[in-house]
Amino acid sequence: MSTYLTINILVIIIPLIFSFDKKVAFFKTWKYFFPAMLITGAFFISWDVIFTHIGVWGFNEVHLIGVNLLNLPLEEWLFFITVPYAVVFTYRVLNVWVPMIEHPEMQRTVSYALVILLVTGAVIYHDRLYSVLTFSLSAVFILLTEWFIKAYYLLHFYRAYLIALVPFFITNGVLTGSGLEEPVVWYNDTMNSGIRLITIPMEDTAYGFLLIGMNIALM
Repeated sequence: MSTYLTINILVIIIPLIFSFDKKVAFFKTWKYFFPAMLITGAFFISWDVIFTHIGVWGFNEVHLIGVNLLNLPLEEWLFFITVPYAVVFTYRVLNVWVPMIEHPEMQRTVSYALVILLVTGAVIYHDRLYSVLTFSLSAVFILLTEWFIKAYYLLHFYRAYLIALVPFFITNGVLTGSGLEEPVVWYNDTMNSGIRLITIPMEDTAYGFLLIGMNIALM
């Protein structure tokens, strides 16, 4: 079994098992989650195909089973199922077991602070494709959900994603080379800021933010 496939299985196995917990009952949201996941996945797969083609990142065949679709390994396709499932499940668990009181003013403050941070990153790294695109799209996503959709749940999402960053640093750390002789996924640092959080490109945190945010928004 490939390293990347093993990570995909480990990411989803516990959330999948506990989806049938009576209180959480995540399986009851599947009719909303899976369409959202497919739409979001189509967007990110298209992005992934283009970025792989132009060399923004690539994949190490040593850690793959060797099945490719549209020049992407099967494991990468599964990534857009397993990771959203696990994090949206976490979002659901937190909302059920540790509900939050809606706080529009706090939500706007956090949202605008994130937008300022993301726009600053996009300006500083305007000549780095991965940086400017990821930071810009994440900022646009926040503004759309805050201004036009007027979403009430963003604080809930921010909390879930912040907690999800813990397993994110473990799994994405392995994918980007932590504990391995060669990374599963390599990055062209001329296309990003060059700032690594251990082995993980800084931009990956915004990429994951947008991936999960779109899933939750559409769901």
